[in-house]
Amino acid sequence: MASAMKIAIVDDEKDMRQSISQWLALSGFETETFASAEDALKSVGTDYPGVVVSDIKMPGMDGMQFLKKLMSVDSALPVIMITGHGDVPMAVEAMRIGAFNFLEKPFNPDKMTELAKKATLNRRLTLDNRALRRELSDGTTLMKKLVGTSPVMERLREDILDLGQADGHVLIDGETGTGKTLVAHALHAVGAKAGKKFVLVSCAAFDEESLGRKLFGPVEDGGALPLVEEARGGTLVLEDVEALSQPLQARLLMWINEQGSPAETRLVAISNLQEQGKTSEDVLRPDLFYRLAAMKITLPPLRQRGEDILILFTRFAEQFSEEYGCDAPVVSAQEAAQLLQAPWPGNIRQLINIAERAVLQNRRGSGSIASLLMAEDEDLEASMTTEGKPLKEYVEAFERMLIDNTMRRHKGSIAAVMEELCLPRRTLNEKMAKYALQRSDYL
Repeated sequence: MASAMKIAIVDDEKDMRQSISQWLALSGFETETFASAEDALKSVGTDYPGVVVSDIKMPGMDGMQFLKKLMSVDSALPVIMITGHGDVPMAVEAMRIGAFNFLEKPFNPDKMTELAKKATLNRRLTLDNRALRRELSDGTTLMKKLVGTSPVMERLREDILDLGQADGHVLIDGETGTGKTLVAHALHAVGAKAGKKFVLVSCAAFDEESLGRKLFGPVEDGGALPLVEEARGGTLVLEDVEALSQPLQARLLMWINEQGSPAETRLVAISNLQEQGKTSEDVLRPDLFYRLAAMKITLPPLRQRGEDILILFTRFAEQFSEEYGCDAPVVSAQEAAQLLQAPWPGNIRQLINIAERAVLQNRRGSGSIASLLMAEDEDLEASMTTEGKPLKEYVEAFERMLIDNTMRRHKGSIAAVMEELCLPRRTLNEKMAKYALQRSDYL
C-alpha cells in the first residue's frame, strides 16, 4: 500500500504554522512543522515523501532563498509559497524559480487543501516514476523479478547475463504476456550500457509516417530528438517490430549498418508474432532478420514452466492480499493441479489477473480458483495440457508450494511449520533442501 504523503510547514510565526498544520491534519494530511528554513532543510531533501508549504518573509534564510535551495536539491519537489499582501510580484518570481503555486494572506483554508491535494498527487507520481526508473536500471532487482526454478527459467537468466554483456543487437520473441519487455530492461541493466539511455517505443502505436519521423526525424515536437539520436550510446527497444513497414525496415537496416561494429547504440527488437502461427522471420526482411537474430531470446510460455506456475501464483496472491488488506487464498491440491494443467494462453498476464480475482473472491468468502479458470475457458478440461507429466511432478510441485507458503506465513519459524504440517525436523530439512528453500529467505 502507498505510504502517506507528508506536508512540511515552514513559518517563523508559531500561530500560523500551527493553524495550517491543524487544518491540513483535519483534511487527512500528515504534517510536520519547522520554525525556520534552516531547520526544514535538515529533514527535507531529495525524494522527500511529500510537499513543502513555506512563508516567503522569514528571518535568516527567507522563503525565496529557501526555495532556491530546495530546487537545487530536488527540482521536482512541489513548494507552495505563502505571501503577504503586496508580495504577489515576489510570488510570481517564486513560480519562475520553480514553486508549485502560491497563496496570498489571508487565504481560504479550502484553497490550501485543494492545492495540497494537487501537490501531493504530483509528488506521488514523481516519486513512483523515480522508483520505477531505479528498479528498471537495477540489474539485481530485475533478475529477481524473473521468478522461477524451472530449467527454462534458469536458462533464460543465464542467456540474459550472457547476452547482456555482449555488444550485438538482440531479437526477443515469445507469446503475449510472457514478459518480453521486462527481459529487454534486464538485458540493458546487466550489460555494459547500464546507466546509459534506455529508449522504448511500440512500432504498432503509430502509422508509418509518424513512426518514421519519431525514429529517424525530422521530429516536430519542438526540440525533441529522433529516437535513434535520443538513444545514442544506450539501448533502443522496438516493441512489435513486425509492425514496421518494408521501407522502415530498410531504413532501420541502413541505420544498423552505419553504426558498424561494435555498435554505439544497441538495438533490442521485440516480436509478438508467435501466438499468430508466424515467426518474425516470416515478416522481416531476411537481411534485417539475420542482423537481429544472431542473438535471440525466446521466452517460454507459462504452461511449460511447471511448478513456477504455483510459485508465481503465490507471489502475486500475496501482493494483492497485502494491497486489499485480506488473506491470500489457500490453494488445495486439486486447485494446484488445475493451475499446473491450465493452458494459460495469456501467460503471466493472465495468471496475475486470476491471482487478483482469487484474492477478491477470498475476501468475500466465496468462489474458487477452479471457477475462475473455468470462467476464462469454458472448455478448460478439454484444453488442459497433455504433456504426460507424471503424478510425482504434480505432488512435488504442490508439496513445495505448501512448505513455501507455510514458511512465509510463519516468517521462517521452523517449529511453527513442523507443527502445522506435522513433519519431524529432519524430514522438513530434507524437503527444504530438495526444493532449494532457504530459511533465511523467510525471516
